[in-house]
Amino acid sequence: MEGYGKSILSWVKNNVAKGIAIMTDLKGFDRMFRLDGKVALITGGSRGLGLHTATAFLHAGAKKVFITARKTEGAEGIDQAVEKLNRLDGVTGVAVGVPANVSNEAEIIRLVEHVKKTEGKLDILVANAGATWGSKFEDAPDHSSAKILDLNVRGVFLLAQKFAPMLEAAGTRQDPSRIIIVSSTAGSNVPHVGDNGTIMYSVSKAAAHHLARNLAVELGPRNITTNTVAPGFFPSKLAAGLIDKLGGTAELEEANPRKRLGEPEDIAGVMVYLCTPAGSYINGNDINVDGGQILSAGRHSKL
Repeated sequence: MEGYGKSILSWVKNNVAKGIAIMTDLKGFDRMFRLDGKVALITGGSRGLGLHTATAFLHAGAKKVFITARKTEGAEGIDQAVEKLNRLDGVTGVAVGVPANVSNEAEIIRLVEHVKKTEGKLDILVANAGATWGSKFEDAPDHSSAKILDLNVRGVFLLAQKFAPMLEAAGTRQDPSRIIIVSSTAGSNVPHVGDNGTIMYSVSKAAAHHLARNLAVELGPRNITTNTVAPGFFPSKLAAGLIDKLGGTAELEEANPRKRLGEPEDIAGVMVYLCTPAGSYINGNDINVDGGQILSAGRHSKL
């Protein structure tokens, strides 16, 4: 070992003498968490996690963020979200709303054509729109399963398929385009059965996880990365009913290793990380954003 140590020391001295840098330079660190000039599309972007993501992208310098939802008007429609996004302080990018049902192939194709015509490229696709259903196993109607699978799985596949040419055209070896599938920790465990069971929702999210892995391998060589973000409980309209049935916010916070539920900054941080240069080598991964709750034994099986 003594001789080995001397040889390493000799190598270092020789290379330093030759002017060869031993330490690696961090190229472009000042832009590592920036999205300047990028064009993104977020489905289900008018509220909740989708709106938090759109806000984060604009703050990170995105040139344009398209958001979709089925409704244009009302408290959860596209119009109010676009207005909020375009009033953000200190941002130069713009938000654009496009009504679309992203469980429908014809509407997805129309959405692709709209982005192609108005912008010409797409750097980031966030498949965030989703559907759920809670009931007893015996009471779950077939139409609920069809709705869940069409939006949470089939629609996500179609979005990736139809947008792939635009994403491939925008991506490079060093700066790939990104697909993020917003799933759920329910895709990795069995959170809710019984009177308020969410069996098909959980199944659809497990499928979404594996879809992302398949897309990572299929599209990675085309300079497109695909990852899954799996949130736990974030206070929202979608989660409110289930939070109440599980004992309320205070009880769920106490059961969480971080002693709180998710906050907008939590989802914003992981989304920006995955889509900026900092996340360019991350491909085919599931990232749980739940404070470690998925590791806690038995709590979610209360129902």
